[in-house]
Amino acid sequence: MNILFATSECAPFIKTGGLADVAGALPKALAKEGHDVRVILPLYEGIGEEWRSQMTYLQCFHITVAWRTPYCGLFELRRDGVTYWFVDNEYYFKRSSIYGHYDDGERFAYFSRAVVESVGYLNWHPDVLHCNDWQTALVPIYLLEERHRIPQLWDTKSVFTIHNIEYQGRYGSQTLKDLFGLNSGYFNEHMLEYHGDVNLMKGAIYAADYVTTVSPTYADELQYSFYAHGLEGVISDNRHKLKGILNGIDVDVYDPWSDKGLTKQFSVKQMGGKNNCKAALQQMCGLREDPEVPIIACVSRLVKHKGFDLVSAAIHDIMGMNVQMVILGTGDWNFEEAFRQAQNQYPGRFAAHIMYSANLSTAIYGGADIFLMPSISEPCGLSQMIAMRYGTIPVVRETGGLRDSVIPYNKFTGEGTGFSFANINAQEMTGVLADAVNLYHNDKKAWKGLQKNAMTTDFSWNRSAAAYLEIYGWVTGK
Repeated sequence: MNILFATSECAPFIKTGGLADVAGALPKALAKEGHDVRVILPLYEGIGEEWRSQMTYLQCFHITVAWRTPYCGLFELRRDGVTYWFVDNEYYFKRSSIYGHYDDGERFAYFSRAVVESVGYLNWHPDVLHCNDWQTALVPIYLLEERHRIPQLWDTKSVFTIHNIEYQGRYGSQTLKDLFGLNSGYFNEHMLEYHGDVNLMKGAIYAADYVTTVSPTYADELQYSFYAHGLEGVISDNRHKLKGILNGIDVDVYDPWSDKGLTKQFSVKQMGGKNNCKAALQQMCGLREDPEVPIIACVSRLVKHKGFDLVSAAIHDIMGMNVQMVILGTGDWNFEEAFRQAQNQYPGRFAAHIMYSANLSTAIYGGADIFLMPSISEPCGLSQMIAMRYGTIPVVRETGGLRDSVIPYNKFTGEGTGFSFANINAQEMTGVLADAVNLYHNDKKAWKGLQKNAMTTDFSWNRSAAAYLEIYGWVTGK
């Protein structure tokens, strides 16, 4: 099967979040199954010379975006059995950051047109065009327009994945023709119209042949207004073609036995190296070096929907236990300030690193004992899977992919891979954390068994890739 994966970011070339990890790992897993997989993404300024030097120039042409006919260059790079196409246009993509610009609507409308038109110039027929989030939400709509004009698209089917429904691509109604190049017929209740505005994600949900989310629980949650950010009716209207598939992680990248970012590698059979990683983490963070005290860690954006109002409210209760704590991330100023104050109040026990550091995050996954992830909403989440891979036990709230990936510990049978709580409640979160801390201190054998369960859970993309292939088969009949 020929599969074209359209994404606004892709690891290892350019990354701001989990979408890049998915775009980097899922196509690779599909290619291993013998499929012809191509990934298309913008050639951002942030894509470094180490990748540009491996690219081959293919060709250039002009595409049509409403009344504009901008230049489009295509470069190719082949890696791990996957062909990557990079769309070159410096006016749109030579920017200091990949999102957050005043003309993002125009930039990604251009990219969506490039996705659809490029296959005609490259004379390659995709059976499935797999799009992701609002940045490529116009692709299924443009496909409806162009499949009869571009022979290579005549029977191409589209799949649209919602990674985070909070960001929908919403613009004023005047953008329909002038910016996106669509006629007024698309401005109706069952396509783009949304409270008088254009909503690109809504349009993609209606236009795509199939819609997926990044976990089964998130697919269920999106039918409720608390999680759906206004699109619960649209989700409900299209539930006949909606399925949640839990993301995986790249188990070759996140492997404590081969991860060179760790002070000492370790595995489920040789856990001694984790003690070295813990000592190194305590040194790096200015924590008191004590192998017997559990380290609770958070690596996240410090924002409310990640549950940090719960964490900031419970800091003193958490630090009342015999624990150390390290926070890594940036976000809302009130959370940043609360954690800075905690560091001053609990020297040698609490470390706040208000920044992003890939090296420190690796050290935390490898050296911490407990990984706290109390998200109010979490479509999938990868951090809890990475933490389990490194023997760091997750404590999570039961939402989205956290509920689907973390099995609560059962003290009677020893089953489970972590701890969880259901309600958005700081006291309940602290109680579950206390259960984890008590197990760490009082039953080392059970704790080691829990680590083994977590580290041996299969979070590879194999199962998820099979589920996507099943959907591709449904929509194409192949």
